Amino acid sequence: MNIRYALAITAFLLLGASTPAISQPKPDVTAPTPPGIERMMFVGNSFFYYNNGISGFVSRLAGGSPEHRKLGGTMVTIGGSGFDWHDMESYFRPHAIGYYDFDSENRIIFNQRTKYYDAVLMMDCSQCPIHPQLAPIFTDYARRNAEIARAHGVEPMLFMSWAYQDHPEMTAPLADAYTRAGNDNHALVIPAGLAFARVQRDRPDIILYQPDRRHPTPAGSYLAAAVIYAAVTGLSPQENSYTADLGVETAGYLRQTAWQVTRAFYGR
Repeated sequence: MNIRYALAITAFLLLGASTPAISQPKPDVTAPTPPGIERMMFVGNSFFYYNNGISGFVSRLAGGSPEHRKLGGTMVTIGGSGFDWHDMESYFRPHAIGYYDFDSENRIIFNQRTKYYDAVLMMDCSQCPIHPQLAPIFTDYARRNAEIARAHGVEPMLFMSWAYQDHPEMTAPLADAYTRAGNDNHALVIPAGLAFARVQRDRPDIILYQPDRRHPTPAGSYLAAAVIYAAVTGLSPQENSYTADLGVETAGYLRQTAWQVTRAFYGR
């Protein structure tokens, strides 16, 4: 990590630890518009692509639900990237991302729809929304990218990322930044960071973080995917046959937590 960058974020975190907690804003958007979203583009970084990708977890959770929902999509990720690293306009050009898929027999299926995705879920870099130098870029590009998505008939959403394991004080500022950006752009915010904080507090025996204390383990990706499923569909993920080989009790607890945190965040 760049020394100046590390000093800046350390100073921010120390300042946050010494000041009174701020009241969290409430999200204005509590359900996707329109409902019935099935195909999503996941635009982000390594937090999305670890463990073979968040989109696979979301898709298998949807398929394992009693409703047998279809929900999944395509990841567009760059390691370490922030909002401003992604050329969002290029992702919606004709015959590009989402133009074709592969079926179970590995045959190419060309999509004939006028748009390939119903929604785009966007995540900034893990520190960007609260970094003294990068926070204005987060605000600017949340607006720009939301406008680009809507211009192509795709609903923008924001993914609230989690605090580092050894810096839990990041949770509240990240939640604040993402919720305010969601309200400013009338976009649904996915409260994955709040779910991570709940599990860290109540069940530290469940390992959500890799040894680097940043990236998710399979349990972390599973939890984040359960939050996405609950937020986007409005359905409880509690009853589900997909456990990601985490064990019935652990997977059930993570799904229950995802549902509880999501309902509390939206005030449902």
